[in-house]
Amino acid sequence: MYAPLVSQLIKLSGVQSLADYGAGKRALKHKLDTMGHGAVRYHPYDPVFPEYGSPHPADLVCCIDVLEHIEPHLLDGVLDDLAGITKSYGLFSIHTGPAKKILSDGRNAHIIQEAPSWWLQRLTARFEILYLQPVRQGFWVLVAPRGSYESTVAALDLKKLAKASAAAFPIKQPKRRGILGRIEKWLQR
Repeated sequence: MYAPLVSQLIKLSGVQSLADYGAGKRALKHKLDTMGHGAVRYHPYDPVFPEYGSPHPADLVCCIDVLEHIEPHLLDGVLDDLAGITKSYGLFSIHTGPAKKILSDGRNAHIIQEAPSWWLQRLTARFEILYLQPVRQGFWVLVAPRGSYESTVAALDLKKLAKASAAAFPIKQPKRRGILGRIEKWLQR
């Protein structure tokens, strides 16, 4: 789902390395390879897969649909890890509502279900926010290391990134029925 956006970010920024924090079975890597990004150095990290090793610094750090699954008492450490390995950009997606899956202890798989403002307090303590985009049931954010806002935002065409986001996450407008629908249709002629 996020691979087209990550692909566009790689093209726009020219990053040479990517850390996939919470890589799972490396689906992002496989998708990016099919999109022509096989030359980007890829560093997976996932505690479920010890063979991946420790988190590795990279030009671009992706943390997609991971943070909401972290135990609250471990979140600061995870965010500090992300800040420590993000050389230029971080792309993080966060689901803010419940998951369909329930853990064996009866809790929802999305252990942390908080509003974007709650997350932004924690992110801005460690990163510069370059771009934030609401998506269905959450948001994604593009960040940079603290103190690098001017240089990183100047090096990136955020309008093109916004277009890539709109293509990856289209917003469907509900169809209007009745008189409003007929008026809207008439106005579009």
